[in-house]
Amino acid sequence: MNPAQPVGAPLPGAGELPEQVRPGAASSGWERPFSVYLHVPYCRVRCGYCDFNTYTNLAMGGGASASDYVDTLAGELRLARRAMDRVGLPRRAPRTVFVGGGTPTMLPVGDLARMLRLVRDTWGLAEGAEVTTEANPETVDERYLAALAQAGFTRVSFGMQSAVPHVLRTLDRTHTPERVPQVVAWARRAGLDTSLDLIYGTPGESMEDWRRSLQAAVEIGPDHLSAYALVIEEGTRMWAQVRRGELPLPTDDDEAAKYELADALLSGAGYEWYEISNWARPGHECLHNQAYWRDWDWWGAGPGAHSHLGDARIWNTKHPVAWAGQVAYGQLPVAGHEVIDAESRELERVMLGIRTREGLDLAGLTRLGEETTAEGAPRRLVGAIGKFVAQGLLDGVAAKAGRVVLTLRGRLMADTVTRALVY
Repeated sequence: MNPAQPVGAPLPGAGELPEQVRPGAASSGWERPFSVYLHVPYCRVRCGYCDFNTYTNLAMGGGASASDYVDTLAGELRLARRAMDRVGLPRRAPRTVFVGGGTPTMLPVGDLARMLRLVRDTWGLAEGAEVTTEANPETVDERYLAALAQAGFTRVSFGMQSAVPHVLRTLDRTHTPERVPQVVAWARRAGLDTSLDLIYGTPGESMEDWRRSLQAAVEIGPDHLSAYALVIEEGTRMWAQVRRGELPLPTDDDEAAKYELADALLSGAGYEWYEISNWARPGHECLHNQAYWRDWDWWGAGPGAHSHLGDARIWNTKHPVAWAGQVAYGQLPVAGHEVIDAESRELERVMLGIRTREGLDLAGLTRLGEETTAEGAPRRLVGAIGKFVAQGLLDGVAAKAGRVVLTLRGRLMADTVTRALVY
């Protein structure tokens, strides 16, 4: 959860949800699926590259301490449910629940179990729902993971980042490489699906370092792998180190080569890419990730969490003490909201859809009154699609079948393709 908050308007009235969240506001009569995100802001150490909304002070007081967190979260979920009821939103059982952070497993496992019970009490839980928590390998043991499974969690995502000690030190990660296979084995024994998060492009990381991390991840054998290019955000400690010349800035070419290596090694090991940064064994794709890419509704609870309902985006107050104060006052802890117009919604649909294995239906890119081909594709895009196929950015077979699907090279230039499709 990035702490940078957009500029938006306060909620209308006395903290009511806006009219644009009502059924049918953007859904043309169909009911969107629903998900829940719960943000736990606590971390043992704040990593130098991290600009998420995280805090190492676990005793902030005012209902914002780690020991009070679940009680305050319960208050927010009650307020959210009442606000949804008042605008006539139907009660939808979440198909996915994701507990992120921060480091959720800094909390006792009983707290995470209670958080899931709160979601059930508030909205129910869909049959076969995917329930995930993020975890630092050093914060869980076999008993903790077994208790998560017993509580109803189905999946755990471990922050591996790298298998190379000097890279982990640069990232300020506190776990040792040897810990990761152990926690994955424990999670598997408990019946949990497993995912590993990797980061490439860390200052000082060689291509051989990255290869070593990928090979280690493949040997561990999780169900799912994510590989993200490091983005050094302004204001982080790492950003200051790069500015002072203490760390080298990663290059685009280096990151592109590392992405291609990741795809080659992971594909060769039986993992299929289903989104630019995500690979999974067939049937183990993360449904919660897909909820974002497919434009589902979701409620985000906790400090700084974002929600998406109908045509509205809503974001919570960022600092835990201020967030908890609003909840204690009986007020939805919302800092602001925005209404998504048709142009922005179309840009987001294309930008997210193009990143996925399924890609986009060409006919779905047609604007009102626009001239189309016999197959229903917009004529304005025929030249661009042909050019991108010739350049090796789009799959030619998929294009002939009326779909826009990125090739490996195209994934590296997804922004270029998106701009051509939208503007």
